[in-house]
Amino acid sequence: MITPAFDLSQDAEYLILSIRVPYTRTSEFDLYIDGSDFKFYAKPYFLRLSLPGRIVEDGREKAKFDIDKGLVTLWVPKETAGEHFEGLQMLTSLLAPKGSRSAKPLIEDLSTGCSEAAGDDEDDDEEEFDWQVEQEVYKESSEEELRALPKYGFGNRRSGVFARLQEELSDVTDIKNPEGRPAAERRQARLDAEAAAFSPDHYLADLFEDEEIKGLLKFRPWWAKLSPSTEQEGEAAVSFNDGEKEQLRKFTNRSYLLDKTSRHQVWLSLVDILLAYSYEVRSTEGEHNVESAWTIRKLSGTLCWLETYSSLQDVLVSFGRRVLCYPLYRHFSMVSAVVRDTTKILQSGKACVLKCLLDIHKVFRENDPAYILNDLYITDYCIWIQRVKSNKMSALALTLQKASLRKKDLELALEELEQAATMVAEEEGERGASDCPPISHSDCSSASSDSSSDSSDESEESEAEGQGCTKSNQGGGGEMSKDNPLQPQPSSAASTIPQEPTGTHFSAERKVDALPSASEGSRQLIQELGERVAEELKISQECIYKAERKCSQANSVAAKTEATSGRSSSGTLLEPSPRRNPLLIVQTQEDLDESDFIC
Repeated sequence: MITPAFDLSQDAEYLILSIRVPYTRTSEFDLYIDGSDFKFYAKPYFLRLSLPGRIVEDGREKAKFDIDKGLVTLWVPKETAGEHFEGLQMLTSLLAPKGSRSAKPLIEDLSTGCSEAAGDDEDDDEEEFDWQVEQEVYKESSEEELRALPKYGFGNRRSGVFARLQEELSDVTDIKNPEGRPAAERRQARLDAEAAAFSPDHYLADLFEDEEIKGLLKFRPWWAKLSPSTEQEGEAAVSFNDGEKEQLRKFTNRSYLLDKTSRHQVWLSLVDILLAYSYEVRSTEGEHNVESAWTIRKLSGTLCWLETYSSLQDVLVSFGRRVLCYPLYRHFSMVSAVVRDTTKILQSGKACVLKCLLDIHKVFRENDPAYILNDLYITDYCIWIQRVKSNKMSALALTLQKASLRKKDLELALEELEQAATMVAEEEGERGASDCPPISHSDCSSASSDSSSDSSDESEESEAEGQGCTKSNQGGGGEMSKDNPLQPQPSSAASTIPQEPTGTHFSAERKVDALPSASEGSRQLIQELGERVAEELKISQECIYKAERKCSQANSVAAKTEATSGRSSSGTLLEPSPRRNPLLIVQTQEDLDESDFIC
């Protein structure tokens, strides 16, 4: 908890407390008033005071909050009107916790019985828990100290905000200790974090499996459906709902004195924020979810790293890198589509830009860690954008429309990565085409069943007819040796031995060396892809070998069966099936003798 800066004063009827709580929500103030105890809570601030007099909560208490100063003023009634509270300037003594209210001795005998210990535990449960948080008096930083700190926020007008809120706001920004890191150091830290977060596997998966991304690219956001305005030429007709109008009324009207450099940075940061918002709308198809606040601030270098840009190209490169590193959909086509969306928003006029900023303000306002970004950036943008000239907005839209962003500008070796993946895919296709087509199990089964049916249906014939049958089976099944017709010669399929598919691996290595601009990380990735493909081809070769071996064994069995039936001279047909065919005519030895006698 953070102890806020506070001050106390009084009149005859009220104790007046002024508590400074910048960058907090106005809807989360909690008060506790009980006699001389006063407690105030507004995340992340907590204040507990032990007052020299008694106050009451009877409905007369009042509160006022100055959003610009972050100052809460409370009027709390005194229990006794006209009583004078002494020592209100002794802030340290007011912060001191009250003494122990318990009558227990300071030293206890721990050797008591179990029954007494159980009774003590029950008493502890019934006793009210007293929060005694250690508090320190807040010390305001001098102007000289604040001037020496790095600047950030809208127009680089803020400093010292994170000095005391870093522990509470660690989930808002990725940068740690922004007060002690200048802009150049923050930029280098951002680039290093993006390089570490980039995943080649995720990028290639979205590149080759892009069905869902194609659907997102066809989505039309709300600003693409706006009709031209009849009041402002060249702008779109934008209407605000009741919630947006109420929020506009809550803003304080103020003016901003910005020098030329600050104005330039404000425009560039605006483009950066709109790019992140446009991506979130397109990726969710216009339906915000619990991740919307995270997506917007994560994709914006301005919001996540307190970045200040010097050119529009720097903004586009930063956004493109972050899109390919952090969100769910990491595709370069999404980057191009979002740039066109942002151009359309700027072309539609400042009313359209204001509506986008109000939507961002609402998303951050409803998110616990991100609301601080409204005070640092979005609120000021909502007020400032209403006073800018339309011609400057049009000029910025035209500049963004003419800007170009290529994959090599992101410095993530995307082209080398895609080329390596394409090479591996081509090698896999060529390797698969050069291999023998795999023999299906159904072909082997049909060949085996045909051989079995032929051997069971044929009757015993002459030696010449048996030889003729054997030759016909040689053409359909396997080749027979002249010296030993019962043993088939080993076929080429049966003698196939799976070899290590090193051709793909060596070829991939050669093509890696052929890439002059490939980085060391890309070379290593290409080699890994080549090894994966080689392993898959090895497994494929083994499967083909096993299938061909099974088929060869089936043909060998069929050939042995036919040869046995052809060489049989007993006149008795040996059927593999126990069931007899009633239509089968068996020619016995007696019939052959009778036919020879007739001849």
